[in-house]
Amino acid sequence: MDQLPLLQPFCIGTLCSELSKRRRRPLHLHPIPLDTSEVCGLWIGTDAEDHIFYEQHTARSHQEHIVLHEIGHMLFGHRSDASVASVASGVSNALFPDLDTRLVRRVLGRTNYSSRQEQEAEMLASLIRAGDAAPTWHRPPGVYGKLHAALGVSAPS
Repeated sequence: MDQLPLLQPFCIGTLCSELSKRRRRPLHLHPIPLDTSEVCGLWIGTDAEDHIFYEQHTARSHQEHIVLHEIGHMLFGHRSDASVASVASGVSNALFPDLDTRLVRRVLGRTNYSSRQEQEAEMLASLIRAGDAAPTWHRPPGVYGKLHAALGVSAPS
């Protein structure tokens, strides 16, 4: 994670492009209506590429958080457990009935945060977003800026 650039302002597309280059495999994002209360995000990794599906009927910030959560699973190299795999597999079968299940290496879906893998992925997504939310400090304009300069006020550390 240290090697992935988190540019300011944050852009999920830039992060995904960089991640795709570093993993040497395409990463495709798919907004879809996930008409289930059990899953709002899904990562499917085949032998050649990664697909992240996320709920299209939610706020953009939530969509980005879902994608970051699924990226967390990718970066940690998580494998699906039986309970998550059954839910995610059912969703992926409903979405892609023609997909050869032998092509799918990993299927992970967001269901709850009780497992260590879900907690790790959620923490990573939150940390990336927290870094994005860090305000950029600028010296105020005009008289206040001159006062800051005279008093040696600089960016908070």
